[in-house]
Amino acid sequence: MGSSERRVAIVTGGSRGIGRAVSARLAADGQAVAVVYAHNTGEAEGAVADITAAGGRALALRADVADEDAVAEVFDLVEREFGGVDVVVNSAGVMILKSVAELDLADLDRMHRTNIRGTFVVDQQAARRVRSGGAIVNLSTSVTRLSPPTYAAYAASKGAVEAIGPVLAKELRGRDITVNAVAPGPTATDLFLDGKDEETVERLAGMNPMERLGRPEDIAEVVSFLAGPGRWVNGQTLYANGGMA
Repeated sequence: MGSSERRVAIVTGGSRGIGRAVSARLAADGQAVAVVYAHNTGEAEGAVADITAAGGRALALRADVADEDAVAEVFDLVEREFGGVDVVVNSAGVMILKSVAELDLADLDRMHRTNIRGTFVVDQQAARRVRSGGAIVNLSTSVTRLSPPTYAAYAASKGAVEAIGPVLAKELRGRDITVNAVAPGPTATDLFLDGKDEETVERLAGMNPMERLGRPEDIAEVVSFLAGPGRWVNGQTLYANGGMA
């Protein structure tokens, strides 16, 4: 199969956590994958090495998702290397937890830049370049429904992410491209576990009927569906949280 015949995915935040699991799953599904990362070159190269060792095709590309020139260059490189772009998954994100009264506004701006502007910038290039039959998947969060204390700024940024999808889906009318969001519940990633004691983790794990935290692979399975066979799901947010809400 030539590069022009294989489906091709770009996964931002693809070197760690949910993004890494998504990169591995899409590669296992037969897609060539561009693992886009912000800082940790070693993690990104490790993700690519794992995909390659399993017989897949992947490359690592460093970029700030909020920088439109850097993102355009990522799409240029992927098109040259793999022949086009079919799937774009926005998994890059920043989560800083403080009450509204205590949050440093610099942290609010940091989350806004990555979570909202970054998603918009990547979606903008995706809207221009994804081939017919493709899919755009943005990552949100179940805390937009649960509204726990200290999550206001993060939930607000992800609420904006959820608002983009239905609009973009309508703007892409006639091109056979779906746009959806996946909203994970508590998932066992470094981003989620950072700063939480064992009691807190156990309490959160018990909040859904499955009585466990999600695994990155659980979320990757949902993304795989939307990126492949789930062609009749469009403009939606899918809550992948084990029944928490």
